[in-house]
Amino acid sequence: MQYRADLHIHSKYSIATSKHADLENYYSWARIKGIRIIGTGDFTHHGWLGEIKEKLEPAGNGFFRLKEKPVTEALTLFKPAPLDVLFCLTSEISSVFKRDGRTYRVHSLIFAPDLETVSRIRKKLEIIGNIGSDGRPILRLDTKDLLEIVRDASPDAYLIPAHIWTPWYSVFGSKSGFNSMNECFADLTDEIFALETGLSSDPGMNRMWSDLDRFTLVSNSDAHSPNKLGREVNLFSTDLGYEAMFSALKTKDGFNGTYEYFPEKGKYHLDGHRKCGVCLTPEETDKHKGRCPVCGKPLTIGVMHRVADCADRKKPLKPSGPDGYRYIMPLDELLSTVADCGAGTKTVQVLLVKLIRLYGDELTTVLDIPAERISKDAGEDIAGALVKLRRGDISLSPGFDGQFGTVKMGTGEHLK
Repeated sequence: MQYRADLHIHSKYSIATSKHADLENYYSWARIKGIRIIGTGDFTHHGWLGEIKEKLEPAGNGFFRLKEKPVTEALTLFKPAPLDVLFCLTSEISSVFKRDGRTYRVHSLIFAPDLETVSRIRKKLEIIGNIGSDGRPILRLDTKDLLEIVRDASPDAYLIPAHIWTPWYSVFGSKSGFNSMNECFADLTDEIFALETGLSSDPGMNRMWSDLDRFTLVSNSDAHSPNKLGREVNLFSTDLGYEAMFSALKTKDGFNGTYEYFPEKGKYHLDGHRKCGVCLTPEETDKHKGRCPVCGKPLTIGVMHRVADCADRKKPLKPSGPDGYRYIMPLDELLSTVADCGAGTKTVQVLLVKLIRLYGDELTTVLDIPAERISKDAGEDIAGALVKLRRGDISLSPGFDGQFGTVKMGTGEHLK
């Protein structure tokens, strides 16, 4: 069967997350977005794990479902199409460690097939540091050692490096990362079969570097609140189960690619210095020798620059197997460009509710509903904006140094 999966989220127990980031609201927004499988996030945290045990039950396929279907404000408002949303046990670890006199900061996603495996992982991590201080704990733990812990907990537990290009906390980050997968994981590199591209890069950028050809490229939202689900999504065509999903990631048989946030919208796409409002391309940064032309301080080197430094190709080479992707953007953001007001305003929210009630979920609306139908149901301007999005007829101001990019619809004519 075909389904969508968003496997990187955070609970209300993580720093800088919504108080509404609970299982019921994630379930609700997964239905609104049209996502069948979502991560639990944060299973290392005792408080969140307690809620997982209390509210979820095994679905019989390595995933979990809510014991009681919630009636949340979001479900009542949007009335999305029926969808049996399932949860995959996931967590993220922030590893801060020294190796050969240098400090590295790397984030990793870990996945477990059952609660017994979660328990074994947590017992090992509790010895190393405080896993109750944050849903995404910061541990003085070499990423290679974390991989060993995960591997030893179960043959069906896995580690995927998270948002691999983010400057401050990633395997290839400009501030604290490595220069190759082998450098990071050494003799355990073959245990890694997938990499998360992050919001500031897309598969095309990653396929500029031949060293990454062997890895499946996955994309997730890294949501800190339920309504941010689905900014990036993975597409599968497999039996519905934990084993089948990860088999698809290992073999690419049944993995159908990703829906991608425009990488320019990611908050670390280009180089820059947010305090001075300076955003530079890699070439411009090199001319300024890596320093802000306003204040002279070091620039935050973004994802595009880091990819360019590692790349050994002039254009992406598509590896064997499916590796397709399409660009998407959150529907409320698109509607805000039409209404010329903020995504959180009443005007936009009324339009969003109308479209979800009409077409069942957000991703179906953005990607699949014929423009002619949308024009008839919701107006020519909304239909025209969706046509432009599907064609890539948009203009972008890239993000930099922690500041998200912005998007405007292109100059093409509206649907007639």
